[in-house]
Amino acid sequence: MKFSKMHGIGNDYIYVNCFQEHVDNPEKLSVQLSDRRKGIGADGLILILPSDCADCRMRIFNADGSEAMMCGNGIRCVAKYVYDHAIVRKPEISVETNSGVKTIQLQIQNGIASGATVNMGKAILNPKDIPMLADGETFIGQSIIVNHQSYAVTAVSMGNPHCVTFMQEDVDFLELDKIGSFFENHPLFPSRVNTEFINVLNSKTLKMRVWERGSGETMACGTGACAAAVASVLNGYCAYDEPITVKLSGGDLQIIYQKNGTVFMTGSATHVFDGEIML
Repeated sequence: MKFSKMHGIGNDYIYVNCFQEHVDNPEKLSVQLSDRRKGIGADGLILILPSDCADCRMRIFNADGSEAMMCGNGIRCVAKYVYDHAIVRKPEISVETNSGVKTIQLQIQNGIASGATVNMGKAILNPKDIPMLADGETFIGQSIIVNHQSYAVTAVSMGNPHCVTFMQEDVDFLELDKIGSFFENHPLFPSRVNTEFINVLNSKTLKMRVWERGSGETMACGTGACAAAVASVLNGYCAYDEPITVKLSGGDLQIIYQKNGTVFMTGSATHVFDGEIML
């Protein structure tokens, strides 16, 4: 099987062109190939497929084999892949995901896509649609108990469910490997949840670490950065319609949360190498 290794600010996936390749049992394959010692090494596997309603379709499988609804860093790389390989040769590309069709505006340099702005659609705030087992129309800055400790969290879905937690202490010193799985498997989130831990640096800058369901801590999470920006506006730290820089261990993303509820994300997309593996 031929594949490409790509990343969006360190959030790395194995990409397979399913216009040409056929992949059986991608759930098992993602576990096998994502292993960083015995496989290729990645946060998961992304299949690029034909679509009946968009320029292409993407399917995302986490490192544990579970299928995700959406991947903000991954979708930029999918758009770069189909443009650079002349599958879709136009600067605005539509990609079908499990959470709907997203539109990507590519940044082109010397005929190669280097980054993109993604229309992520509207943030979902109603708990039942996130999904979250909570009453009310929103869950903003409310307390939950995680591993016997109280945290004020804001729940947002950007295609994937997110639990955003603002921290006073520096997130760099957070023992995320010890508490991440408790958030991920919290009973309030029946489909598990991605959790973002945030320091507000100023009204336009956030620092973030993320624990992703099915993958653990990753260097970046696009939908998570979007959820963090949305939560920062809803909690009064940042403003609508203003660019918010989210700083992650893999790099920076720029997010705009519009007053009408739509979220735009801008970031890089990087090709690392191509390869071929015997399955």
